[in-house]
Amino acid sequence: MRRTPHLSALLAVTACTLTACAWGGGQDAKDVRPPAAPRGLTVQAGSATTAHVMWNRATDDTGVTGYDVYRGATRVKRVPGDKHMVDVVGLKPSTTYTFTVRARDAEGNIGPAGTKLTVTTPAAATADRKPPSRPGSPRGTVEGSRAVTLSWGASKDDQGVASYEIYQGTSKIHSVTGSEHRTLVTGLRPGTDYRFTVKALDAADNASPASRSVRLTTAAGRDDGRGTAPTDFRATTRRADGAYYIDLAWTPPDTGGAVAEYQIHLDGKSATSLVFGGTAPRKKATHSFYVGKKPGDTHRVKLRAKLPDGTWGGYSPERTVTTGR
Repeated sequence: MRRTPHLSALLAVTACTLTACAWGGGQDAKDVRPPAAPRGLTVQAGSATTAHVMWNRATDDTGVTGYDVYRGATRVKRVPGDKHMVDVVGLKPSTTYTFTVRARDAEGNIGPAGTKLTVTTPAAATADRKPPSRPGSPRGTVEGSRAVTLSWGASKDDQGVASYEIYQGTSKIHSVTGSEHRTLVTGLRPGTDYRFTVKALDAADNASPASRSVRLTTAAGRDDGRGTAPTDFRATTRRADGAYYIDLAWTPPDTGGAVAEYQIHLDGKSATSLVFGGTAPRKKATHSFYVGKKPGDTHRVKLRAKLPDGTWGGYSPERTVTTGR
């Protein structure tokens, strides 16, 4: 049967509709690939009824447009894609909660959940309406082009300080426990002037007046992040039970708190993640791992720390070791 040009065009359109093809080489094809899971999640109890949740930017082939924050299986916050922290309110005192974050793209694809973290809110103070005192004037040290270390004087409160909130201008950028008076702030821009202040918060959500401000200017250009890297890094080999191991020793970076997670690179590739359970070492850390049974193998090793805001710090100097020597 001979087909007319109009019939041929109609059949072509019908075929494309049935097979979900797109004109122009698939340029209008729908995005069905979800974003990756957000990494670097950190959770800090801000008071008896609040928690501060932070995470690193997730990746997506067309761009992340938002994040969903979950408390257990319940979504409690939805934030835009350019925001990577949020305060969750309405919690109960002396209660343990689990948080995780998922990323969304413009097509509504929701990525997998990232790491789950738990936090326990402190006990509530009875009829506490008195805020903590103003924190002592902060001091700061520039750690290269993208980080600064801040320290401040302790606040006083009749029921105890639950947390300290760090502000960059008028924006809250970080939170630490009430027992910490020092922290590392990362993710800054090179050659940029910043103004930081600190507020204290008690378990009843009473906030202190802001501290005096400290102005710091990050270094111009780019650096290798050595200001956030482990120091005094050493690597040696040993033989035990017919196999060779690499023994590592280092001083954790000074972040104002304990560093619980490290990433070890071996021969130019990520080899393993090291997570300290219980109390992480703050002055001297050690670790040993298996590398094989053959003598005379040469390896290059270095490591970096996960910082309090969930980002990775700079690498330690790389060390070269040879098994059997």
